[in-house]
Amino acid sequence: MRVGIVVFDGTDDLDVVGPFSVFGMASRAGLGVEVELIAPGERPDVTTRGGLSLRPGRWAPQDLDVLIVPGGGYASGEDIGVRAEIADGRLPAALAAAVRPDLVLASVCTGALLLAAAGLVTGRPCTTHHRAVEDLVAAGGRHVDARVVDDGDLVTAGGVSSGLDLALWLVERFRGPDAAGLVQRVMEYERREPLWRADVTSEGVSAR
Repeated sequence: MRVGIVVFDGTDDLDVVGPFSVFGMASRAGLGVEVELIAPGERPDVTTRGGLSLRPGRWAPQDLDVLIVPGGGYASGEDIGVRAEIADGRLPAALAAAVRPDLVLASVCTGALLLAAAGLVTGRPCTTHHRAVEDLVAAGGRHVDARVVDDGDLVTAGGVSSGLDLALWLVERFRGPDAAGLVQRVMEYERREPLWRADVTSEGVSAR
């Protein structure tokens, strides 16, 4: 399981560090998980909203199983973060170009608005931070009131701390419930529900 977490100036610290910690723990536990920070274009380093300096690696989404997009600064209207990346256009274009049948695109918090700017949530069940729900719906998303929403190749999570739940769910989905349970116990974190999942069954779409 190869995971890339996108970083950009003004991204929320926990949106990045939460999932990175989960996947890093899974890697150290020998669960066959690799995680790295990535960014398109020439970005030798980025600074989070809280002031962390991060050095992203090479942009190679073709090598990933999961690509996670964090949020940051959207609800407060800051001049760096999600809104700035949408206005710039290069990150949404890179996300749109990354799409392929065996890649799962995921978002934490207002990262869903970057996926929306890339045209990737239209008509799809999804979620985001509660202060950005109206904008997500206006962009074509079909909002589901859940902590994590799994619609197959699109998995979205709500507010900031939900990135932990997103990452644990993806570990479970790719490596099984025992693997996710191990990481959860080591981190001493209790996963929060609800998880909404679109199951392709004779009964149609269901929620768990």
